[in-house]
Amino acid sequence: MPSRGWAGWVAFGGVMLGLVGFFDILQGLTALTNDKYFTVSGDQLLVFDFTTWGWIQLLWGVVLIVAGLGLLGGRGWARWFGVFAAFICAIAQIGFLAAFPIWSTIIIALCVFILFALTAHWDEAQLAMKE
Repeated sequence: MPSRGWAGWVAFGGVMLGLVGFFDILQGLTALTNDKYFTVSGDQLLVFDFTTWGWIQLLWGVVLIVAGLGLLGGRGWARWFGVFAAFICAIAQIGFLAAFPIWSTIIIALCVFILFALTAHWDEAQLAMKE
């Protein structure tokens, strides 16, 4: 008999993915409304200007929330997309480490928890979710 605890981890992953998506939306709105907030050096963040980065963050946040809802709905595509999205999100936060080390570290840690929730004991979680 599969453990229901692993199904709970998938639900946790879905909620956390949605939360990280919400945080990305906030970062995107901030970049769109206040160019000075994310200034690390000059007027560039990574390779984009702040308006472009703001739109990317905003749209990515919406995609993460949709993936989180998909996970909560038990959709198989959402698991693989969630793994990919959490990985990309963690990598993207490295760009903010110089300016916001605590915030970036927290988001990276949340992404690692999401990766764990979506990869550890997936078969057991899937069976428990079907019951």
